[in-house]
Amino acid sequence: MKRLEGKAAIVTGAGTGIGEAIAHKFALEGAHVLVSGLPGDPVEAVASAIREQYPGVRVESLAADVAEQANAEACVRQAVAAFGKLDVLVNNAGTLPETNELQDFSTESFEKLVHNNIYSAFMMTRAALPELQKTRGNVVAAGSEAGLNGTPMFTPYGATKGWMHAFIKGVAMEQAKHGVRANCFCPGPIDTYFTNPDVGPMDGQLAEMTVTATAMGRLGTSEEMANVAAFLASDEASYVTGALFLADGGVTPAHGTLGEQVPAELKRYPPAQLKLSQQLSGGESDKPTGE
Repeated sequence: MKRLEGKAAIVTGAGTGIGEAIAHKFALEGAHVLVSGLPGDPVEAVASAIREQYPGVRVESLAADVAEQANAEACVRQAVAAFGKLDVLVNNAGTLPETNELQDFSTESFEKLVHNNIYSAFMMTRAALPELQKTRGNVVAAGSEAGLNGTPMFTPYGATKGWMHAFIKGVAMEQAKHGVRANCFCPGPIDTYFTNPDVGPMDGQLAEMTVTATAMGRLGTSEEMANVAAFLASDEASYVTGALFLADGGVTPAHGTLGEQVPAELKRYPPAQLKLSQQLSGGESDKPTGE
């Protein structure tokens, strides 16, 4: 039995990066999936790839800003109309538009962080809860080790993730009486647009620093994050709620540049199972809205 067989899920920020991988992983595990992203994000390309690779599941796509209340509510209605119910909401939508010291960090980028990282999770969770209460479903959210530790050059980003951690804990505590669980997976540096200095917001020095700060001496992969999200969404995690599940390669407990001590053969990525195509896509205006 696939661990998400017959479940219906919404994945926000699913046009690129970790969100794309989560949508694929959920489909592989038997879930029907609504792939959501901003207009301009390759959500339909992701949805088409999932339909082709996993013909047994139903797939919907929605290109809309779910940080807006009307769009969030429409997203939930579309999923329920298509699948008959909603079992899982994955709040993965988020952005990292700029890296800079705080005194130089632009107000425009800060506002984008609040809009995409905070408003989207609030609006989607509020809209989804009545349906999740019916199915005794759950919420899975993309947190970050940056929300626990603070990270130089993108302090406001870490602050939005700290909000996400507290938000999900609050949802978990108040919704337990309705049978709804809520958890965060908390990535470290992942091999997506965000950490690629050729296309993303980090320069080479900052990108290298994020790698050497990990105990494992390498970036994580989107598929590794999707594996964690699938577990948290599944009935195997039935006694897990209010958790901040660190999947950061050891960034949080590490001291110094432990990654420099890791031999090359241990820095290789694990074998991939998912066929992904949008990992370095910038999405709308080259600023992706999926972690």
